[in-house]
Amino acid sequence: MPFNDKKLFILIILTTFTLSGLTACNYPTIKTDQATATVESQPAVVLPEPEPSATATSVPKTLTVCIGQEPTTLYPYGGTSRSMWSVLDAVYDGPIDVSNYTPQPVILTEMPTLENGGAVWKEVDVKENDQIIDADGNLVTLTAGIKIIPSGCKTGDCAMVWDGKTPVKMDQLQVTFKLKPGIQWSDGQPLTAADSEYSYQVASSKDTPVSKFHIYRTESYQAVDDTSAQWIGKPGYAPASYESLYWIPLPKHSWEQIPAAQLLTSEQSAKKPLGWGPYIIDQWTAGDHIRLVKNPLYFRASEGLPNYDVLVFRFLGEPADNRLDALISGECNIVDHTSMLDSDLEGVLDLQDEGKLKASISQGPEWEFLAFGIKPSSYDDGYQPGSNDRPDFFSDVRTRQAFTYCIDRQAIIDKQLLSQTSIPSGYLAPDHPLYLKDLSPLPYDPEKGKNLLEQVGWKKYDSDPAKPRVAAFVQTVNPGTPFTIDYVTSEAYLRVETAKMIVSNLADCGIQVNVKYLPVTQLFASGANSVLFGRNFDLAQFSWSSGQTPPCQLFESDQIPTAANNWLTMNVTGYSNAEYDSTCQTARYTRTDDQALYEKNFHQAQAYFANELPVIPLYYRVNTAVTRTDFCGYEIDGSARSDMWNIENFAEGSDCQK
Repeated sequence: MPFNDKKLFILIILTTFTLSGLTACNYPTIKTDQATATVESQPAVVLPEPEPSATATSVPKTLTVCIGQEPTTLYPYGGTSRSMWSVLDAVYDGPIDVSNYTPQPVILTEMPTLENGGAVWKEVDVKENDQIIDADGNLVTLTAGIKIIPSGCKTGDCAMVWDGKTPVKMDQLQVTFKLKPGIQWSDGQPLTAADSEYSYQVASSKDTPVSKFHIYRTESYQAVDDTSAQWIGKPGYAPASYESLYWIPLPKHSWEQIPAAQLLTSEQSAKKPLGWGPYIIDQWTAGDHIRLVKNPLYFRASEGLPNYDVLVFRFLGEPADNRLDALISGECNIVDHTSMLDSDLEGVLDLQDEGKLKASISQGPEWEFLAFGIKPSSYDDGYQPGSNDRPDFFSDVRTRQAFTYCIDRQAIIDKQLLSQTSIPSGYLAPDHPLYLKDLSPLPYDPEKGKNLLEQVGWKKYDSDPAKPRVAAFVQTVNPGTPFTIDYVTSEAYLRVETAKMIVSNLADCGIQVNVKYLPVTQLFASGANSVLFGRNFDLAQFSWSSGQTPPCQLFESDQIPTAANNWLTMNVTGYSNAEYDSTCQTARYTRTDDQALYEKNFHQAQAYFANELPVIPLYYRVNTAVTRTDFCGYEIDGSARSDMWNIENFAEGSDCQK
């Protein structure tokens, strides 16, 4: 993977880690060094007056959602936070929701597929200097020596190296998205395919700070007619799903005259963006709340949706102990999971038992793990036992398996997370459609762990539990070296408490561990001297988030951060295994045309990972939200971009029976 693609990949993954969120439909990654711009004399947008369901003498039915943070913007290409998308999911509806990791059309007639003809593979001639996607998924200029997937080939097994002379054909994907008729912007203007094409043009601008990953892989994207937008990819590009190929409509009629750079700060885009969804933004009171009102032009209004006349997003902020109080006192109907209620999980469960609230608890897609420093960066010029290089503790898979047997992960879950989650067997959440259900995590069995350490050559000569094992005949470690290692993680309370239990478990197996707690900014700093991406650790505890496509490439050899790639890739463990690389690449190169083969190959990659254990999966992160006891329609979906993905269906009391 060339440097630019690696940089894009790390931005995408770090965004999901930092925000613990998943996105769809080309939702962006924002830069942090924007200059402030002002817009003068922009045409005013006249919004239709809402038609409240309440009578003139009654109080409008109000839904109050309490969220953890105030959004910095409501411009969809200006941020990525879940708080932003919580509000925008009320302004937009879709255009494509992701639920249970499956895209659901909202304002489209259906999701295009190969079966329904919405997606079509076409055979095209390619020649020297054409831009194509090579067999590794990289955007390249076709020249002799480039490895490609020729036409008709659906897996990496039939990839070929082009000789620069032989005429060659590749497959090119074409996808057509069709809008439902009659969708309107909240100002009464029709929403058309041209609005999605305009969005693509804005996203393509150098002044729009979003990932260009899909844009670079797009041959063309244009409105065919008022209801049809057609995407054509670069030859060889085989995306696993199609929802990211549809650009979220932006109101061309209202924003077209605003330069892309100014859309980042314009009142029309950043504070009161037009939408087509159930609500219209009415007022933003900085530091306190955003108020929205029912959209009378909502395309599902005839169904009686949404159920509320007024929607208020309150920003809870600090202190943390006001979050449950706000619900109990009636100030909030919902306290969503961005409010970090998992830090008060015991209080949540107690209040639910008392009948004072209803809890929604989900696990994943974020998963916490303990990473092995298998190959520190100091080994890049060759490992020399007895030199200044750290001893090679972890290259033997038996040692990694022994550590896993020695750690009582269920006890951590029971004590620290009150049994509300489970032990991952791999890098996918248990509700992911490609999750390998037959795969079980290694059990807690310290005796088996000790036996494996003995086999590797780590001997316990002293009955004193404070004294660690020493190397007797470990192939890569000098005899007499004590098994004493360092462990780094963040200062978060849960990680501190988890680390204490892990240190105690490993001591019982004869391994001495010294823990250091670091600020997040230091733990995730970049560069050769950084802890994680500089590969300067023995053990490290942190988390990643899994998306719709299984991220087996996180542990591929070409994802090891090095000086050559500016320390920007993701395999911080340094784990390298040609068979694993091949297994993962075979899965990633398999087109979804053959769903059975696609699933089989990803299952094989998961099974290989579970045996090799470059990291020890500890637990799925817990997402916790609470609602009033008579509330319905709300559910946390880890694959959705926010908890408000189905806000039009929220209801309470007797409305739940409709």
